[in-house]
Amino acid sequence: MTGNHRNSSITRRRALAVTGGTVAAGGIAVAGYQSAFADTTDTAEATATASATSTGACMTLMSSVTEGPYYLDGALVRKDITEGKSGVPLTLRLTVVDATGGCTPVKGAAVEIWHCDAWGYYSGYTTANPGGSAPAESEDGSTANDNTYLRGYQIANANGVVKFETIFPGWYTPRTCHIHVKVHTGGEKEDGTYEGGTVNYTGQLFFDDTIAEEIFALEPYSQHSGSYTTLDDDMVYDGGGASSGLFTLKAVHKADPSKGYKGSLSLAIDPDAENTGAGGGGGGTPPSGAPSGEPPSGAPSESASPSASASS
Repeated sequence: MTGNHRNSSITRRRALAVTGGTVAAGGIAVAGYQSAFADTTDTAEATATASATSTGACMTLMSSVTEGPYYLDGALVRKDITEGKSGVPLTLRLTVVDATGGCTPVKGAAVEIWHCDAWGYYSGYTTANPGGSAPAESEDGSTANDNTYLRGYQIANANGVVKFETIFPGWYTPRTCHIHVKVHTGGEKEDGTYEGGTVNYTGQLFFDDTIAEEIFALEPYSQHSGSYTTLDDDMVYDGGGASSGLFTLKAVHKADPSKGYKGSLSLAIDPDAENTGAGGGGGGTPPSGAPSGEPPSGAPSESASPSASASS
C-alpha cells in the first residue's frame, strides 16, 4: 500500500557510530502496557520474566537480517538519541532474553539502535536521497550533530530491559518505516561508547502501517512527499508480527497522535552466537547517494562497517 505525504518543517543535526555482526534472535511484544512502560525497575518486570521462565514459554530465535548501508561504528551510550531532531516522540522499551536458557534476562547486554529522521535522512549520510520530494537535511533547523543523531546504545538492567527516547522514524524509498537494532554481549562501556564483545543479533523493528500513515500526515513528516512502502511490500519484513520485529505501540494520548507513542518488544537471542550483520531479508537498490562503504567525513576513527547488502 502506498501513500502521499505533503509539506512542513523539522529539526536538525548529530551522528555517531555503531558495531557490526549478529545472530539469530526473536522478538515478541511485551505483554501488558503498564509493566512494559513502568519508569522504574519494579515488580512487574520481574514477575513477567519469572512467568515466562516458570512456564517454559520462550520466543523462537529470529534469523538475523541485514544491517543495511547506514551502519556506523562507535555510537554513544545514552538514553535520549534525538539531539533536537523534530518528530513525534517515541519511547522504546526493549527486553533482551536468552532464548536458549528459558527466556532468562540477559543482564548487561548492549542494545544498539539507529534510524532515519522524519524526512528519511540518516546521520553520517545526510546527502543520501530519501526518494520522493523532501527538503535537504540541512534545512531542518535543529542543532543535531550530523554524525551522531538518532544512534545510540543502552545497557540492559537486571531484567534485561533497556529504554530509549527518540522520534518516530520517517521513510525513504524503497523501505517501510523501521528501526535497526543490534544486541551485543561481552563488551564494556568505554569512552562513552561500547567496546569489544560479540554481536549476537542484528535485526530491524517495524511499525503498524495505520499508525505510520497517521504520523506521516503530521509535521514535519508531511514535508516529505511521494510513495512509501508498506509492510506487505517491504523487502525485509516477512509478515511474522512480533516475532519478525513488529512493535506493540501505545499512544500517549489517543486523540492526539502528535503527543507520541510508546513501543515495546522482547528480543530473544542466543548469547553464545555471533553474526556478521550481512543477514538476509531481501535486496534492492539503495537510495541515490547512499554510502559506498566509506565512513562519512568527520565520523569516528573506528572503521565503519556498512553491510554489502543494499537493504537498510
